[in-house]
Amino acid sequence: MSVGVEVLIGLAIVVGLVGVVLPILPGALLILGAIAVWAILEGTGTGWAVFAAAALLLIVSGVVKYTWPGRRMRDAGVPKRSLVAGALLGIVGFFVIPVVGLLIGFLLGTYLAEVHRHRTHSDAWRSTVHATKAVGLSILVELLGALLAAGIWLAAAIFV
Repeated sequence: MSVGVEVLIGLAIVVGLVGVVLPILPGALLILGAIAVWAILEGTGTGWAVFAAAALLLIVSGVVKYTWPGRRMRDAGVPKRSLVAGALLGIVGFFVIPVVGLLIGFLLGTYLAEVHRHRTHSDAWRSTVHATKAVGLSILVELLGALLAAGIWLAAAIFV
């Protein structure tokens, strides 16, 4: 395989990593797709083993991403509707305020939903902080899986 093709695959993986941190693009799917293309072009058992390992890491991190933070939010008493409100306002914020609008919109939407539910600032803010920590944990879990998958690919691309 040519170096140019491997560089393009590496760039696609980097874009996928950015997509994990800034949920604009489906980061894990981009990474998996890029590694799948590499495995097809590589056409060796090692290539397919790397793809299988990356897929396993991304699937496990995807499952943990949704179960672990969700359980923490349930334990803190944050309802799903507050997260939905945060997500919807986050999407609006993304288009209104470039770069930081997604975060600001999520915080504002979650806070407003929680103020409506709790009727006090302190309880609403406490719930908003729990929700924000859970979303951050979710991103970190997915990022860990994506970085491990990217690292396996990089090691194989360099040493194989």
